Amino acid sequence: MPPTPEPSPLRSVREQALLPLWAALAASVVSGLVLTLAFPDVAWWPLVFVAVPLALVSLIGRSAWSALLVGFAYGAALFFVNLSFTARYLGPVPWIALSMLEAILTGVAAIALTLAYRWLPRLAAGPWARLVALPALVAGVWTMREQLIGTFPYGGYPWARIGVTQSNGPLADVASWVGMSGLTFLVVFACAAAVEYVRLRRLTDLRTALPAALTVTVLFVLPQFPTTDVGSLRVGAVQGNGPAGYFDQREPYAVLNAQLLATEPLLDQEMDVLLWPEGGVDADPTQSIVAAAALDELAETLDAPLLVAAVTQRGEEYFNSSLLWEAGAENPVAVYDKRHPVPFGEYVPNREIWSLFAPDLIGLIQREYTPGTAEPFFDLDGVGVGLAICFDVIYDDVIWDGAREGAQIFMFQTNNADFRGTNENLQQLAFARMRAIETGRSVVNISTVGTSQMIAPDGSEIQRLDADVAGHLLADVPLRTGLTPAVVLGPALTALWGWGSALALAVVGTLVLVRRRNAKTPAPEGAGVS
Repeated sequence: MPPTPEPSPLRSVREQALLPLWAALAASVVSGLVLTLAFPDVAWWPLVFVAVPLALVSLIGRSAWSALLVGFAYGAALFFVNLSFTARYLGPVPWIALSMLEAILTGVAAIALTLAYRWLPRLAAGPWARLVALPALVAGVWTMREQLIGTFPYGGYPWARIGVTQSNGPLADVASWVGMSGLTFLVVFACAAAVEYVRLRRLTDLRTALPAALTVTVLFVLPQFPTTDVGSLRVGAVQGNGPAGYFDQREPYAVLNAQLLATEPLLDQEMDVLLWPEGGVDADPTQSIVAAAALDELAETLDAPLLVAAVTQRGEEYFNSSLLWEAGAENPVAVYDKRHPVPFGEYVPNREIWSLFAPDLIGLIQREYTPGTAEPFFDLDGVGVGLAICFDVIYDDVIWDGAREGAQIFMFQTNNADFRGTNENLQQLAFARMRAIETGRSVVNISTVGTSQMIAPDGSEIQRLDADVAGHLLADVPLRTGLTPAVVLGPALTALWGWGSALALAVVGTLVLVRRRNAKTPAPEGAGVS
Protein backbone atom coordinates (compact mmCIF):
# COMPACT_ATOMS: atom_id res chain seq x y z
CA MET A 1 0.00 0.00 0.00
CA PRO A 2 1.27 3.48 -0.76
CA PRO A 3 2.11 5.55 2.34
CA THR A 4 -0.63 7.82 3.67
CA PRO A 5 0.16 11.37 2.53
CA GLU A 6 0.91 13.92 5.20
CA PRO A 7 -1.71 16.67 5.52
CA SER A 8 -0.55 19.77 3.72
CA PRO A 9 0.44 22.75 5.87
CA LEU A 10 -2.17 24.83 4.06
CA ARG A 11 -5.00 22.43 4.88
CA SER A 12 -3.85 22.11 8.48
CA VAL A 13 -3.64 25.87 8.97
CA ARG A 14 -7.05 26.64 7.59
CA GLU A 15 -9.02 23.89 9.32
CA GLN A 16 -7.53 23.90 12.80
CA ALA A 17 -7.93 26.62 15.38
CA LEU A 18 -4.68 28.47 15.94
CA LEU A 19 -5.42 28.77 19.65
CA PRO A 20 -7.27 26.53 22.10
CA LEU A 21 -10.52 28.06 23.26
CA TRP A 22 -9.20 29.21 26.63
CA ALA A 23 -6.27 30.98 24.96
CA ALA A 24 -8.52 32.50 22.29
CA LEU A 25 -10.78 33.91 24.99
CA ALA A 26 -7.80 35.37 26.82
CA ALA A 27 -6.40 36.83 23.59
CA SER A 28 -9.77 38.39 22.76
CA VAL A 29 -10.06 40.02 26.15
CA VAL A 30 -6.50 41.37 25.89
CA SER A 31 -7.27 42.59 22.36
CA GLY A 32 -10.35 44.52 23.49
CA LEU A 33 -8.53 46.05 26.44
CA VAL A 34 -5.51 47.03 24.34
CA LEU A 35 -7.81 48.66 21.78
CA THR A 36 -9.37 50.87 24.47
CA LEU A 37 -5.92 52.42 24.97
CA ALA A 38 -5.93 53.59 21.34
CA PHE A 39 -8.92 55.84 22.06
CA PRO A 40 -8.67 59.15 23.94
CA ASP A 41 -7.72 60.04 26.52
CA VAL A 42 -4.75 57.64 26.32
CA ALA A 43 -4.78 57.77 22.49
CA TRP A 44 -1.91 55.37 21.78
CA TRP A 45 -2.96 54.95 18.14
CA PRO A 46 -0.30 52.32 17.16
CA LEU A 47 -1.95 49.82 19.51
CA VAL A 48 -4.56 49.03 16.86
CA PHE A 49 -1.80 47.07 15.12
CA VAL A 50 -1.57 44.91 18.23
CA ALA A 51 -5.26 44.65 19.07
CA VAL A 52 -6.60 43.78 15.61
CA PRO A 53 -4.20 40.87 14.87
CA LEU A 54 -4.89 39.42 18.34
CA ALA A 55 -8.63 39.57 17.69
CA LEU A 56 -8.26 37.93 14.27
CA VAL A 57 -5.94 35.13 15.40
CA SER A 58 -8.37 34.20 18.15
CA LEU A 59 -11.13 33.60 15.56
CA ILE A 60 -9.24 31.55 12.98
CA GLY A 61 -10.44 27.93 12.87
CA ARG A 62 -13.23 28.36 15.39
CA SER A 63 -16.67 26.79 15.26
CA ALA A 64 -19.63 29.15 15.02
CA TRP A 65 -20.47 28.84 18.72
CA SER A 66 -16.92 29.33 19.93
CA ALA A 67 -16.55 32.28 17.54
CA LEU A 68 -19.66 33.81 19.12
CA LEU A 69 -18.11 33.36 22.57
CA VAL A 70 -14.70 34.68 21.55
CA GLY A 71 -16.22 37.65 19.72
CA PHE A 72 -18.40 38.42 22.73
CA ALA A 73 -15.34 38.37 25.00
CA TYR A 74 -13.57 40.87 22.74
CA GLY A 75 -16.66 43.11 22.55
CA ALA A 76 -17.24 43.01 26.29
CA ALA A 77 -13.64 43.96 27.06
CA LEU A 78 -13.79 46.83 24.56
CA PHE A 79 -17.21 48.28 25.29
CA PHE A 80 -17.38 47.86 29.06
CA VAL A 81 -14.26 50.04 29.28
CA ASN A 82 -14.91 52.34 26.32
CA LEU A 83 -18.50 53.12 27.36
CA SER A 84 -17.90 53.32 31.11
CA PHE A 85 -18.75 57.03 31.00
CA THR A 86 -22.44 56.10 30.56
CA ALA A 87 -22.53 55.05 34.22
CA ARG A 88 -21.43 58.49 35.43
CA TYR A 89 -24.87 59.67 36.56
CA LEU A 90 -27.41 56.97 35.75
CA GLY A 91 -25.51 54.15 37.46
CA PRO A 92 -24.53 50.72 36.18
CA VAL A 93 -27.79 49.63 34.50
CA PRO A 94 -27.50 51.71 31.26
CA TRP A 95 -23.77 51.02 31.08
CA ILE A 96 -24.22 47.27 31.45
CA ALA A 97 -27.19 47.16 29.07
CA LEU A 98 -25.46 49.12 26.30
CA SER A 99 -22.13 47.34 26.69
CA MET A 100 -23.80 43.92 26.70
CA LEU A 101 -25.80 44.76 23.58
CA GLU A 102 -22.69 45.93 21.73
CA ALA A 103 -20.77 42.86 22.89
CA ILE A 104 -23.53 40.51 21.73
CA LEU A 105 -23.66 42.15 18.30
CA THR A 106 -19.87 41.94 18.12
CA GLY A 107 -20.03 38.25 18.97
CA VAL A 108 -22.65 37.54 16.32
CA ALA A 109 -20.58 39.34 13.69
CA ALA A 110 -17.49 37.37 14.79
CA ILE A 111 -19.14 34.27 13.34
CA ALA A 112 -18.97 35.93 9.91
CA LEU A 113 -15.25 36.59 10.39
CA THR A 114 -14.65 32.96 11.29
CA LEU A 115 -16.63 31.82 8.23
CA ALA A 116 -14.49 34.06 6.02
CA TYR A 117 -11.38 32.34 7.35
CA ARG A 118 -12.99 28.92 6.87
CA TRP A 119 -14.53 29.33 3.43
CA LEU A 120 -12.23 31.43 1.27
CA PRO A 121 -9.13 29.17 1.56
CA ARG A 122 -11.31 26.23 0.49
CA LEU A 123 -12.31 28.14 -2.60
CA ALA A 124 -8.88 29.54 -3.47
CA ALA A 125 -5.87 28.28 -1.53
CA GLY A 126 -3.07 29.99 -3.48
CA PRO A 127 -0.77 32.43 -1.68
CA TRP A 128 -2.16 35.51 -3.39
CA ALA A 129 -5.73 34.51 -2.56
CA ARG A 130 -4.62 34.13 1.02
CA LEU A 131 -2.68 37.39 1.05
CA VAL A 132 -5.12 39.61 -0.86
CA ALA A 133 -8.61 38.13 -1.21
CA LEU A 134 -8.83 36.73 2.32
CA PRO A 135 -7.60 39.90 4.08
CA ALA A 136 -9.97 41.97 1.90
CA LEU A 137 -12.93 39.79 2.86
CA VAL A 138 -11.96 39.84 6.54
CA ALA A 139 -11.50 43.62 6.50
CA GLY A 140 -14.83 44.04 4.73
CA VAL A 141 -16.64 41.88 7.28
CA TRP A 142 -14.97 43.74 10.18
CA THR A 143 -16.07 47.07 8.68
CA MET A 144 -19.55 45.64 8.09
CA ARG A 145 -19.64 44.80 11.79
CA GLU A 146 -18.87 48.42 12.68
CA GLN A 147 -21.69 49.56 10.40
CA LEU A 148 -24.10 47.04 11.89
CA ILE A 149 -23.40 48.31 15.38
CA GLY A 150 -23.64 51.87 14.03
CA THR A 151 -27.16 51.39 12.64
CA PHE A 152 -28.89 48.73 14.78
CA PRO A 153 -30.94 48.86 16.92
CA TYR A 154 -32.72 52.20 17.22
CA GLY A 155 -30.37 53.90 14.79
CA GLY A 156 -27.26 52.27 16.25
CA TYR A 157 -24.31 53.69 18.14
CA PRO A 158 -21.22 54.08 15.92
CA TRP A 159 -18.87 55.02 18.74
CA ALA A 160 -15.84 52.70 19.09
CA ARG A 161 -14.69 52.65 15.47
CA ILE A 162 -11.15 51.69 14.48
CA GLY A 163 -10.94 54.79 12.28
CA VAL A 164 -11.45 57.13 15.24
CA THR A 165 -8.42 55.71 17.05
CA GLN A 166 -6.26 57.39 14.41
CA SER A 167 -7.46 60.93 15.13
CA ASN A 168 -4.08 62.05 16.51
CA GLY A 169 -1.85 59.86 14.37
CA PRO A 170 -0.34 59.98 10.88
CA LEU A 171 -3.00 57.70 9.39
CA ALA A 172 -5.85 60.20 9.89
CA ASP A 173 -5.32 61.88 6.48
CA VAL A 174 -6.49 58.72 4.73
CA ALA A 175 -10.02 59.43 6.01
CA SER A 176 -10.28 62.32 3.54
CA TRP A 177 -10.12 59.76 0.72
CA VAL A 178 -12.18 56.84 2.04
CA GLY A 179 -13.91 58.10 5.19
CA MET A 180 -13.62 56.65 8.67
CA SER A 181 -15.07 53.29 7.62
CA GLY A 182 -12.55 53.11 4.79
CA LEU A 183 -9.76 53.82 7.24
CA THR A 184 -11.03 50.95 9.37
CA PHE A 185 -11.01 48.69 6.29
CA LEU A 186 -7.42 49.55 5.37
CA VAL A 187 -6.10 49.11 8.93
CA VAL A 188 -7.78 45.72 9.30
CA PHE A 189 -6.66 44.67 5.79
CA ALA A 190 -3.03 45.44 6.65
CA CYS A 191 -3.31 43.50 9.91
CA ALA A 192 -5.06 40.52 8.28
CA ALA A 193 -2.52 40.41 5.42
CA ALA A 194 0.35 40.47 7.91
CA VAL A 195 -1.23 37.58 9.84
CA GLU A 196 -1.53 35.53 6.65
CA TYR A 197 2.03 36.34 5.68
CA VAL A 198 3.23 34.84 8.95
CA ARG A 199 0.85 31.87 8.74
CA LEU A 200 2.05 30.93 5.27
CA ARG A 201 5.61 30.70 6.61
CA ARG A 202 6.98 32.52 3.59
CA LEU A 203 9.01 35.02 5.52
CA THR A 204 11.92 34.67 3.10
CA ASP A 205 9.75 35.45 0.05
CA LEU A 206 9.48 39.21 0.19
CA ARG A 207 7.01 39.30 -2.70
CA THR A 208 4.33 37.82 -0.48
CA ALA A 209 4.78 40.70 1.94
CA LEU A 210 3.73 43.21 -0.72
CA PRO A 211 -0.04 43.42 0.11
CA ALA A 212 0.54 44.29 3.76
CA ALA A 213 3.56 46.47 2.99
CA LEU A 214 1.78 48.46 0.27
CA THR A 215 -1.28 49.00 2.44
CA VAL A 216 0.82 50.21 5.36
CA THR A 217 2.71 52.51 2.99
CA VAL A 218 -0.55 54.00 1.73
CA LEU A 219 -1.78 54.47 5.29
CA PHE A 220 1.35 56.36 6.34
CA VAL A 221 2.25 58.24 3.15
CA LEU A 222 -1.06 59.23 1.52
CA PRO A 223 -1.58 62.97 2.14
CA GLN A 224 -4.88 64.60 2.98
CA PHE A 225 -7.04 65.35 -0.05
CA PRO A 226 -6.71 69.11 -0.74
CA THR A 227 -9.65 71.50 -0.48
CA THR A 228 -9.69 75.12 -1.63
CA ASP A 229 -9.00 78.04 0.70
CA VAL A 230 -11.68 80.75 0.37
CA GLY A 231 -10.79 83.05 3.24
CA SER A 232 -11.77 82.95 6.88
CA LEU A 233 -14.62 83.60 9.30
CA ARG A 234 -14.07 85.32 12.64
CA VAL A 235 -15.81 83.04 15.12
CA GLY A 236 -16.43 83.54 18.81
CA ALA A 237 -17.46 80.52 20.87
CA VAL A 238 -18.41 80.44 24.55
CA GLN A 239 -18.14 77.63 27.10
CA GLY A 240 -20.19 78.85 30.06
CA ASN A 241 -19.53 75.89 32.40
CA GLY A 242 -23.04 76.29 33.79
CA PRO A 243 -25.19 73.69 35.57
CA ALA A 244 -26.17 71.99 32.32
CA GLY A 245 -26.27 68.38 33.55
CA TYR A 246 -29.43 66.33 33.75
CA PHE A 247 -29.29 66.18 37.56
CA ASP A 248 -27.66 69.57 38.21
CA GLN A 249 -29.51 71.74 40.70
CA ARG A 250 -30.27 75.10 39.12
CA GLU A 251 -32.53 78.09 39.08
CA PRO A 252 -34.46 79.06 35.93
CA TYR A 253 -32.17 80.54 33.25
CA ALA A 254 -29.05 79.47 35.19
CA VAL A 255 -27.35 78.02 32.10
CA LEU A 256 -28.33 81.02 29.97
CA ASN A 257 -26.90 83.37 32.59
CA ALA A 258 -23.67 81.36 32.77
CA GLN A 259 -23.32 81.65 29.01
CA LEU A 260 -24.02 85.40 29.11
CA LEU A 261 -21.45 85.89 31.87
CA ALA A 262 -18.76 83.99 29.97
CA THR A 263 -19.61 86.01 26.83
CA GLU A 264 -18.97 89.38 28.47
CA PRO A 265 -15.25 89.54 27.51
CA LEU A 266 -16.32 89.32 23.86
CA LEU A 267 -18.80 92.19 23.92
CA ASP A 268 -16.28 94.72 22.60
CA GLN A 269 -14.73 92.29 20.08
CA GLU A 270 -15.49 92.11 16.39
CA MET A 271 -16.71 88.79 15.04
CA ASP A 272 -18.80 87.33 12.24
CA VAL A 273 -20.75 84.89 14.42
CA LEU A 274 -21.02 83.84 18.05
CA LEU A 275 -21.45 80.12 18.77
CA TRP A 276 -23.00 78.69 21.92
CA PRO A 277 -23.21 74.99 22.87
CA GLU A 278 -26.07 72.52 22.94
CA GLY A 279 -28.43 73.43 25.76
CA GLY A 280 -26.75 76.80 26.19
CA VAL A 281 -30.20 78.38 26.43
CA ASP A 282 -32.16 76.50 29.09
CA ALA A 283 -35.53 77.89 27.99
CA ASP A 284 -37.22 77.73 24.62
CA PRO A 285 -36.55 81.18 23.10
CA THR A 286 -39.38 80.60 20.62
CA GLN A 287 -41.73 80.48 23.64
CA SER A 288 -39.89 82.40 26.39
CA ILE A 289 -39.99 86.20 26.10
CA VAL A 290 -37.15 86.47 28.63
CA ALA A 291 -34.79 84.16 26.72
CA ALA A 292 -35.66 85.76 23.37
CA ALA A 293 -35.04 89.26 24.71
CA ALA A 294 -31.64 88.25 26.10
CA LEU A 295 -30.60 86.83 22.73
CA ASP A 296 -31.92 89.87 20.86
CA GLU A 297 -29.92 92.20 23.09
CA LEU A 298 -26.76 90.11 22.75
CA ALA A 299 -26.99 89.96 18.95
CA GLU A 300 -27.51 93.72 18.80
CA THR A 301 -24.60 94.43 21.15
CA LEU A 302 -22.22 92.21 19.21
CA ASP A 303 -23.61 93.32 15.84
CA ALA A 304 -23.23 89.68 14.81
CA PRO A 305 -25.56 86.71 14.41
CA LEU A 306 -25.79 84.08 17.13
CA LEU A 307 -25.80 80.33 16.63
CA VAL A 308 -27.37 78.98 19.82
CA ALA A 309 -29.15 75.80 20.90
CA ALA A 310 -32.17 74.98 23.00
CA VAL A 311 -35.01 72.51 23.42
CA THR A 312 -37.89 73.81 21.31
CA GLN A 313 -41.54 72.84 21.22
CA ARG A 314 -43.84 72.80 18.19
CA GLY A 315 -47.30 71.58 18.97
CA GLU A 316 -46.94 68.43 21.05
CA GLU A 317 -43.44 67.66 19.78
CA TYR A 318 -40.07 68.54 21.33
CA PHE A 319 -36.83 69.02 19.41
CA ASN A 320 -33.17 69.46 20.29
CA SER A 321 -32.60 72.51 18.09
CA SER A 322 -29.83 74.67 16.73
CA LEU A 323 -31.07 78.23 16.12
CA LEU A 324 -29.68 81.04 13.99
CA TRP A 325 -30.55 84.32 15.75
CA GLU A 326 -30.02 87.81 14.32
CA ALA A 327 -30.64 91.30 15.66
CA GLY A 328 -33.78 92.98 14.28
CA ALA A 329 -34.97 89.81 12.51
CA GLU A 330 -37.98 87.58 12.94
CA ASN A 331 -36.17 84.96 14.98
CA PRO A 332 -35.09 82.30 14.73
CA VAL A 333 -33.90 82.96 11.20
CA ALA A 334 -33.15 79.26 10.65
CA VAL A 335 -33.61 76.05 12.64
CA TYR A 336 -31.88 72.68 12.53
CA ASP A 337 -33.26 69.89 14.72
CA LYS A 338 -30.98 67.09 15.86
CA ARG A 339 -31.34 64.25 13.41
CA HIS A 340 -30.31 61.41 15.73
CA PRO A 341 -31.79 61.85 19.23
CA VAL A 342 -30.11 59.46 21.67
CA PRO A 343 -32.27 56.43 22.54
CA PHE A 344 -32.81 56.09 26.30
CA GLY A 345 -31.31 59.56 26.70
CA GLU A 346 -33.50 61.88 24.63
CA TYR A 347 -36.34 59.47 23.93
CA VAL A 348 -37.40 55.96 24.94
CA PRO A 349 -38.15 53.54 22.11
CA ASN A 350 -40.77 50.92 23.04
CA ARG A 351 -41.27 52.66 26.38
CA GLU A 352 -43.96 50.25 27.53
CA ILE A 353 -41.57 47.29 27.14
CA TRP A 354 -38.49 48.79 28.76
CA SER A 355 -40.49 50.24 31.65
CA LEU A 356 -41.10 46.66 32.77
CA PHE A 357 -37.35 46.17 33.35
CA ALA A 358 -36.23 49.54 34.76
CA PRO A 359 -39.30 51.66 35.55
CA ASP A 360 -37.41 54.18 37.71
CA LEU A 361 -34.75 54.88 35.09
CA ILE A 362 -37.20 55.00 32.20
CA GLY A 363 -39.44 57.29 34.23
CA LEU A 364 -36.65 59.86 34.46
CA ILE A 365 -36.92 60.51 30.71
CA GLN A 366 -40.13 62.49 30.47
CA ARG A 367 -39.75 64.36 27.19
CA GLU A 368 -39.54 62.51 23.90
CA TYR A 369 -37.41 64.36 21.35
CA THR A 370 -38.53 64.05 17.75
CA PRO A 371 -35.85 63.44 15.08
CA GLY A 372 -35.27 66.42 12.81
CA THR A 373 -35.72 66.31 9.05
CA ALA A 374 -33.99 69.55 7.95
CA GLU A 375 -30.56 69.52 6.33
CA PRO A 376 -27.72 70.19 8.81
CA PHE A 377 -26.78 73.48 7.19
CA PHE A 378 -27.18 77.23 7.73
CA ASP A 379 -26.46 80.01 5.25
CA LEU A 380 -24.63 82.63 7.31
CA ASP A 381 -24.53 85.75 5.17
CA GLY A 382 -23.25 83.74 2.22
CA VAL A 383 -21.00 81.42 4.24
CA GLY A 384 -22.14 77.80 4.39
CA VAL A 385 -22.11 76.35 7.92
CA GLY A 386 -22.43 72.60 8.48
CA LEU A 387 -24.05 71.55 11.76
CA ALA A 388 -24.09 68.70 14.23
CA ILE A 389 -25.60 68.57 17.70
CA CYS A 390 -23.72 66.43 20.23
CA PHE A 391 -23.79 62.75 19.17
CA ASP A 392 -24.89 63.75 15.66
CA VAL A 393 -21.14 64.04 15.03
CA ILE A 394 -20.67 60.26 15.13
CA TYR A 395 -23.12 59.68 12.26
CA ASP A 396 -21.61 59.93 8.78
CA ASP A 397 -24.81 61.03 7.05
CA VAL A 398 -25.12 64.24 9.07
CA ILE A 399 -21.59 65.38 8.22
CA TRP A 400 -21.67 64.35 4.57
CA ASP A 401 -25.06 66.02 4.01
CA GLY A 402 -23.78 69.26 5.52
CA ALA A 403 -20.72 69.21 3.27
CA ARG A 404 -22.77 68.47 0.17
CA GLU A 405 -25.16 71.30 1.01
CA GLY A 406 -22.22 73.70 0.74
CA ALA A 407 -20.66 73.90 4.20
CA GLN A 408 -17.40 75.85 4.21
CA ILE A 409 -16.97 75.34 7.95
CA PHE A 410 -18.56 73.06 10.56
CA MET A 411 -19.93 74.17 13.92
CA PHE A 412 -20.68 71.42 16.44
CA GLN A 413 -22.69 72.13 19.59
CA THR A 414 -22.55 69.69 22.47
CA ASN A 415 -23.30 69.30 26.16
CA ASN A 416 -20.94 66.98 28.04
CA ALA A 417 -22.15 67.96 31.51
CA ASP A 418 -23.63 64.53 32.22
CA PHE A 419 -20.19 62.98 31.71
CA ARG A 420 -18.03 65.27 33.86
CA GLY A 421 -14.94 63.51 35.13
CA THR A 422 -14.85 60.94 32.31
CA ASN A 423 -13.06 60.78 28.95
CA GLU A 424 -16.33 61.02 26.97
CA ASN A 425 -15.65 64.60 25.94
CA LEU A 426 -12.22 63.70 24.54
CA GLN A 427 -13.58 60.71 22.65
CA GLN A 428 -16.24 62.92 21.10
CA LEU A 429 -13.62 65.54 20.30
CA ALA A 430 -11.67 62.86 18.41
CA PHE A 431 -14.71 62.47 16.16
CA ALA A 432 -14.74 66.22 15.58
CA ARG A 433 -11.07 66.18 14.57
CA MET A 434 -11.65 63.25 12.21
CA ARG A 435 -14.58 65.13 10.65
CA ALA A 436 -12.31 68.11 9.97
CA ILE A 437 -9.79 65.88 8.19
CA GLU A 438 -12.45 63.80 6.42
CA THR A 439 -14.17 66.85 4.92
CA GLY A 440 -11.20 69.23 4.64
CA ARG A 441 -13.13 71.79 6.69
CA SER A 442 -12.48 73.69 9.91
CA VAL A 443 -14.53 72.59 12.89
CA VAL A 444 -15.56 74.67 15.88
CA ASN A 445 -16.63 72.23 18.60
CA ILE A 446 -18.15 74.04 21.59
CA SER A 447 -19.35 72.35 24.77
CA THR A 448 -21.23 73.66 27.79
CA VAL A 449 -18.52 72.38 30.13
CA GLY A 450 -15.66 71.32 27.81
CA THR A 451 -13.53 70.18 26.28
CA SER A 452 -14.01 72.74 23.45
CA GLN A 453 -11.76 73.29 20.47
CA MET A 454 -11.30 75.12 17.20
CA ILE A 455 -9.82 72.69 14.67
CA ALA A 456 -8.16 73.57 11.35
CA PRO A 457 -8.98 71.67 8.13
CA ASP A 458 -5.83 69.57 8.56
CA GLY A 459 -6.91 68.51 12.06
CA SER A 460 -4.50 70.76 13.95
CA GLU A 461 -5.64 72.74 16.95
CA ILE A 462 -6.34 76.46 16.54
CA GLN A 463 -7.59 77.18 20.07
CA ARG A 464 -8.79 75.09 23.01
CA LEU A 465 -10.71 75.34 26.27
CA ASP A 466 -10.19 72.58 28.81
CA ALA A 467 -13.03 70.97 30.73
CA ASP A 468 -14.73 72.49 33.77
CA VAL A 469 -13.74 76.10 33.12
CA ALA A 470 -15.73 79.05 31.85
CA GLY A 471 -14.17 80.84 28.93
CA HIS A 472 -14.29 81.74 25.27
CA LEU A 473 -12.58 81.12 21.96
CA LEU A 474 -12.08 83.82 19.33
CA ALA A 475 -10.16 83.35 16.09
CA ASP A 476 -10.20 83.75 12.34
CA VAL A 477 -11.13 80.24 11.24
CA PRO A 478 -10.27 79.07 7.68
CA LEU A 479 -13.06 78.49 5.17
CA ARG A 480 -12.78 75.81 2.49
CA THR A 481 -14.69 74.63 -0.56
CA GLY A 482 -14.42 71.49 -2.65
CA LEU A 483 -15.61 68.03 -1.67
CA THR A 484 -13.23 65.27 -0.64
CA PRO A 485 -13.58 61.76 -2.10
CA ALA A 486 -14.77 60.62 1.33
CA VAL A 487 -17.81 62.92 1.05
CA VAL A 488 -18.49 62.29 -2.65
CA LEU A 489 -18.09 58.51 -2.48
CA GLY A 490 -19.24 58.08 1.13
CA PRO A 491 -22.66 56.45 0.52
CA ALA A 492 -21.25 54.15 -2.18
CA LEU A 493 -18.32 53.10 0.00
CA THR A 494 -20.68 52.50 2.92
CA ALA A 495 -22.74 50.18 0.73
CA LEU A 496 -19.56 48.46 -0.45
CA TRP A 497 -18.22 47.81 3.06
CA GLY A 498 -21.63 46.74 4.31
CA TRP A 499 -23.83 45.04 1.73
CA GLY A 500 -20.88 44.30 -0.54
CA SER A 501 -19.02 42.41 2.19
CA ALA A 502 -22.15 40.48 3.16
CA LEU A 503 -22.75 39.55 -0.47
CA ALA A 504 -19.12 38.54 -1.01
CA LEU A 505 -19.20 36.29 2.05
CA ALA A 506 -22.49 34.73 0.90
CA VAL A 507 -21.13 34.10 -2.61
CA VAL A 508 -17.94 32.51 -1.25
CA GLY A 509 -19.95 30.29 1.10
CA THR A 510 -22.33 29.25 -1.69
CA LEU A 511 -19.47 28.35 -4.05
CA VAL A 512 -17.78 26.30 -1.35
CA LEU A 513 -21.06 24.46 -0.66
CA VAL A 514 -21.61 23.76 -4.36
CA ARG A 515 -18.07 22.48 -4.75
CA ARG A 516 -18.45 20.22 -1.71
CA ARG A 517 -21.71 18.75 -3.00
CA ASN A 518 -20.24 18.15 -6.42
CA ALA A 519 -17.27 16.36 -4.85
CA LYS A 520 -19.61 14.07 -2.89
CA THR A 521 -21.88 13.26 -5.86
CA PRO A 522 -20.91 9.83 -7.30
CA ALA A 523 -20.25 9.62 -11.01
CA PRO A 524 -23.14 8.03 -13.00
CA GLU A 525 -22.74 4.45 -14.24
CA GLY A 526 -20.79 4.25 -17.43
CA ALA A 527 -19.27 7.65 -16.99
CA GLY A 528 -15.94 7.89 -18.71
CA VAL A 529 -16.54 4.74 -20.86
CA SER A 530 -15.97 5.40 -24.53
